[in-house]
Amino acid sequence: MSLFPFSEYWLFYAGFLVFVLAMLAIDLGIFNRKEHVVSFKEATIWSAIWVALALIFAGGFYQYTFAKFGAEVAKTSTLEFLTGYVLEYSLSVDNIFIFVLVFSYFGIPAKYKHRVLFYGILGALVFRAIFIAMGSALMQFHWVIYLFGGFLILTGIKMFFTSNEEIKPEKNLLIRIFRKFMPVTNKIDGKSFFLKIGDRWHATPLFIALLFLEATDIIFAVDSVPAIFAVTSEPFIVFTSNIFAILGLRSLYFMLAGVIDKFYLLKYGLAIVLVFVGLKMVWLNDLFGGKFPISYSLGLIIAVISGSIILSLIFPHRKKESA
Repeated sequence: MSLFPFSEYWLFYAGFLVFVLAMLAIDLGIFNRKEHVVSFKEATIWSAIWVALALIFAGGFYQYTFAKFGAEVAKTSTLEFLTGYVLEYSLSVDNIFIFVLVFSYFGIPAKYKHRVLFYGILGALVFRAIFIAMGSALMQFHWVIYLFGGFLILTGIKMFFTSNEEIKPEKNLLIRIFRKFMPVTNKIDGKSFFLKIGDRWHATPLFIALLFLEATDIIFAVDSVPAIFAVTSEPFIVFTSNIFAILGLRSLYFMLAGVIDKFYLLKYGLAIVLVFVGLKMVWLNDLFGGKFPISYSLGLIIAVISGSIILSLIFPHRKKESA
């Protein structure tokens, strides 16, 4: 049974969405009204702000749940939120590799990257909400738990043994379909997503990059949404922790874009985490009487992700220099 059924707590969802939209409006309308290159310092400050807001929300969530359901439920629910947030935030780092490659492929100027990512994140929020709603409905069937768990295990194993593939947006099905309905120009006209050439509107590289990022996020959502359902089956916790992780993704990109290649072992850490959450769904929960301890899950995820980052720095990757 859900602690926060939508029919009774729809004001919670609505209030959270208003808060998210207000923060995005402040971000774009006040702090990023003018196009500019986002500095490392600015990105770090915004990353800290998003993390701080997530922690403040967790504190408020604990206080309300404590008053409503008692200490034990409050502790478990808050740990589930934090575990889901850390899990989704860690998995979102994988998106940064794609961001770097896409911006490089399309030659997007640095001062316009924030605009593309802003609308990319906005679209991701919509798609994640749809995926979470679908997941919540499917999770009512017990066999879906084993289906999701098996899928996550296979995804983790595949990630562990496959190398990063070269980005080829021209082969993306969505972009190929889009080109049939609207012509595309290689010219970048300021921050515009569309440019009128002659009598016809053309999509600029900024819009094609945005379209590709949206298509890529849908693919990532297929992994991340089942993963967070391994942590909790509470839709409100799944929704809020997922959204907070996505909100911090843009500033995280500007922080790590220049050094992301140094964390070459992070991919293996993420693979181990996916296998773990898959095993949690298909085996570990039953082994521990229906619920694997959430504190163990949080500790293991943090240990694996931070360990892969630290090991990447201690043992730097030596690539052969190419001409």
